[in-house]
Amino acid sequence: MLPGAIRRGLAEPKNGPPAKASGSRPNIIFILADDMGFSDLGCYGSEIDTPNIDALAKGGLQFTEFHNSPRCCPSRAALMSGLYSHQAGMGLMTADYGRYPYPAYRGDLSQSCVTIAEALKPAGYNTLMVGKWHLTPLTVGQHNYPLQRGFNHYYGIINGAASYFDPASLTRDNTPIEVHKDQHDYYLTDALGDNAVQYIEAAARGDQPFFLYAAFTAGHWPLMAPEETIAKYKDRYSGGWDKLRAERHAKQLALGIVQERWGITERDPRVPAWELASYHEWEMRRMAVYAAQIDKLDQNVGKIVSKLRQLNILDNTMICFMSDNGGNFEELRRIPPDKPRPAYMPYRTKEGKDVVPGNDPSIMPGPATTYASYGIPWGNTSNTPFRLYKHYAHEGGISTPFFVHWPQGLKNGGLSHVIGHEIDVMPTCLDVAGATYPTTTKAGVAPPPLPGKSLVPVLEGGTLPERSLFWEHEGNCAVREGKWKLVSRFPDAWELYDMEQDRTEMHDIADNHVDRVRKMAEDYGKWAKYVGAQPWPMPETPERERAGAMPSPPYLQHDRNPEG
Repeated sequence: MLPGAIRRGLAEPKNGPPAKASGSRPNIIFILADDMGFSDLGCYGSEIDTPNIDALAKGGLQFTEFHNSPRCCPSRAALMSGLYSHQAGMGLMTADYGRYPYPAYRGDLSQSCVTIAEALKPAGYNTLMVGKWHLTPLTVGQHNYPLQRGFNHYYGIINGAASYFDPASLTRDNTPIEVHKDQHDYYLTDALGDNAVQYIEAAARGDQPFFLYAAFTAGHWPLMAPEETIAKYKDRYSGGWDKLRAERHAKQLALGIVQERWGITERDPRVPAWELASYHEWEMRRMAVYAAQIDKLDQNVGKIVSKLRQLNILDNTMICFMSDNGGNFEELRRIPPDKPRPAYMPYRTKEGKDVVPGNDPSIMPGPATTYASYGIPWGNTSNTPFRLYKHYAHEGGISTPFFVHWPQGLKNGGLSHVIGHEIDVMPTCLDVAGATYPTTTKAGVAPPPLPGKSLVPVLEGGTLPERSLFWEHEGNCAVREGKWKLVSRFPDAWELYDMEQDRTEMHDIADNHVDRVRKMAEDYGKWAKYVGAQPWPMPETPERERAGAMPSPPYLQHDRNPEG
C-alpha cells in the first residue's frame, strides 16, 4: 500500500517541513530515452544488451499499452506539462518558432502551463535535470531554460540533437559550456549518467526528497558510440532485418508483451528483403552503432541504480522509464562541405577533423567524423510488430516501453495491459509526492485542467476508467476510445481498428462501422478545437512539408535498381 495520504487521488498540499530523501515521500526519477522503438529493450523483445533496464522492469510494473506523442518536442511538452502538446504551445517543433500565428504551434513552451518541476518544487522537492530539453529555441533567450521552469540544477543540451562526442548547446544550469579538446573519452550518454549520479549523491545529503528528470539523447541520431561498445554488435545483425523482426516478435510473444492474434506487420514496402539489399556491411554497422547507443544508455541507468542502492534509497525511489516517441525513420542527407548546416551539426570535431554528414553507404558511421541515422529499414525493426514510425499516430509512432519501479510503493508488479499516456505522468508525480496542481502559472493565469489520470490506482493493482485519448502531429491524427482506435496518416482517410483484436492495425474496418467512425471523428474535432489543433497543412506551412510523402532515400532506390 502506498504511503500516507497518497493512496487515493491527489493528497493535501504539504506546507510543513520538507520530508527527508529517505522519508515517507518517495524520490522520483523519470528516465526518458530518445527515438527508441517499442521493441528496443530486452524486456520488450530486443537482442540488445539492456540488463539494468530489464531488471528494473522485471522488479516493477511493466506496461504493454503505454503511449507517447509522435515526435520529440510535442512529447516532451506533454510529459513536462501534463497537458496535450498543443495546450503547451508545442504542436510542432522549436524549429517552427515564429512561423505560425496559432498559440498551439508557438514552438516555445507556453508560460501558461506548469511543469512537473514547478509543481513539485513548492511541495518541498529538490528538482534536478540532466539531458535533452528541446522545449525552447536557442534564439530567444533563456526564459524557458530548465532553471527558469522549476529545476534547481541542469546539465545537458538545450537543442534537439548533438554530436555525442562534442555536443552543441551543452549547458550547465544557465551557462553554455564546451567539451575540451583534450577530453578524448567524453561521451554524452556517459556524461549525463555521471552528472545524474552526482546530483543524486548531493541531493541525498539534504533534507528534501528529489525529482530527477534524466532525458538521455540515446538512441537519437547521429549514430555515434565508442568503438569498443560497437564491437559487441559487430556480427549480431548479419541475418538482416527480416530475421531480426521475426526474432523480436517471437520473444515479445513469449514475454506476453503482444498477442499472437495481432500478427506482425509486413516490412515497409520501400525496404527490400535483406537478401536483396545492396550494402550489407554498412547496414549491419548502422544497426550495430544504434545498439551500442542503447547499450550505453543501459549502462548509465545502471550507474543511477547503483548509486541509489549504495545510498540505501532505492526502495523508496519511484523510477519511471519511457521513450519520447516511436523508432525513427528519418534519413539524413549528404551536405556538401561549403553548404550551411543546422546548428546541431558540426563542421569539424573538437580535434579539428572534418565531419561528413549524411547516410552514405561508403562511410561507416560511429566515429565523431560521421553524422548519420539508421533509417527506414532499422526504424521499421525498432517498432516491431507495429506500423509506421515517429511522426505518425499509428502504433509504431506512439507506442513506448514504460514501467514503474518502486519497491516500497508498488503493490502490483508484473505486466499491466492498462492503456496509459504520457499525460498521466504529471498527475502521478503529484499524487505520490503529496503535491497539488498549482493554480497560477508564470503568465499569471490559471493553467488548463490536467487531462491525464494518476496511475496510482494501477500501481495498487487496480485500473483506470475508460477515457478518450487524442493525437495530432503534422496532420497525422488518432482517437482511442476503449478498444477502438480511429487513425489517419496525412493525407489519407480515417481508418478504424479494433485494438483488442488488431493492435498492429492491419485490418481497417472503417467501412463496417460508419456510425462509429463519424462519432469518433466528431470527438476528434471537438478535441482539436479545444486544444487549438489546426487543419494540416496550415497556410504558413512550407511547401516541402505539405505533401506528407515518404520518399525512398538514394540507397533504397539503388536496392530497387542496382544498375541504375
